[in-house]
Amino acid sequence: MGLISEFKEFALKGNFLDLAIGVIIGGAFGGIVTSMINDIIMPVVGMAGNVNFKDSYIPLSKSAKSAVDAFKAANPDGALPLAEAQKAGAVMAYGNFITIIVNFIILAFILFMVIKAYNTAKTRFEAAKPAAAPAGPTKDQQLLADILAEMKKR
Repeated sequence: MGLISEFKEFALKGNFLDLAIGVIIGGAFGGIVTSMINDIIMPVVGMAGNVNFKDSYIPLSKSAKSAVDAFKAANPDGALPLAEAQKAGAVMAYGNFITIIVNFIILAFILFMVIKAYNTAKTRFEAAKPAAAPAGPTKDQQLLADILAEMKKR
């Protein structure tokens, strides 16, 4: 079987279409979760801890450190925004990393809950089905029964 015919067989299977739909819906759902994290959860966490995770960073280069120091000297209560610090030099933007980790944990939990609900519903649905009537004997079993009956007659 050639590579192209194998690919055609794979692409035309129903599972491939299901996977494509799942990826598209997952991408859209990821956008919803990202918005929920960035616009709802992280601001509340930031208020509680008095921290804005989006702008949390550590200056790594001398130029970035001097820009941060100069900004702090002019604005004792403020912090140099991340974008300006990045323009000044190398910084480790760990705040965005924290946001992405929280995003992942929430997304994983939501997916876990969806799968758990699906499995519970599937189990209940299968338990509610009446038991199938036992199937009759197979051809082999019927043949053996006929042979046994014939032998008993003799």
